[in-house]
Amino acid sequence: MKMISEKVQEKHRGGRPTKAIKREAATGVRFTKAEYFIVKQKATKAGYKPTQYIRQMAINGKIIARLSQEEKQFIRQLIGMANNFNQLTKLAHKEKMLTAILHFERYRNEMDRLLKQLRHDQ
Repeated sequence: MKMISEKVQEKHRGGRPTKAIKREAATGVRFTKAEYFIVKQKATKAGYKPTQYIRQMAINGKIIARLSQEEKQFIRQLIGMANNFNQLTKLAHKEKMLTAILHFERYRNEMDRLLKQLRHDQ
């Protein structure tokens, strides 16, 4: 009789089944209430629990790098050119367009060159 009860216990141990992949390393992340609310909302929208969402974002997420100094300089030049376009528009209204068209072509070519450089850097 003792042998039968031991075999039954071996078959039906009870408890949670063992996982195929065991997560052994743990780390802590602290959020403000507002940050946690945002993470929780994004996790819900994605259909994950917050911990699963954080894990997926840490592994597969993408963070866009900040602009380099060279890219910042290009943007400053583009902003300056935008100001020049505005001034050319005012000039075109005053001088009946001919002078403004010449300036416009020069700045447009320069903007095209800068935009091409920005595209190739990425």
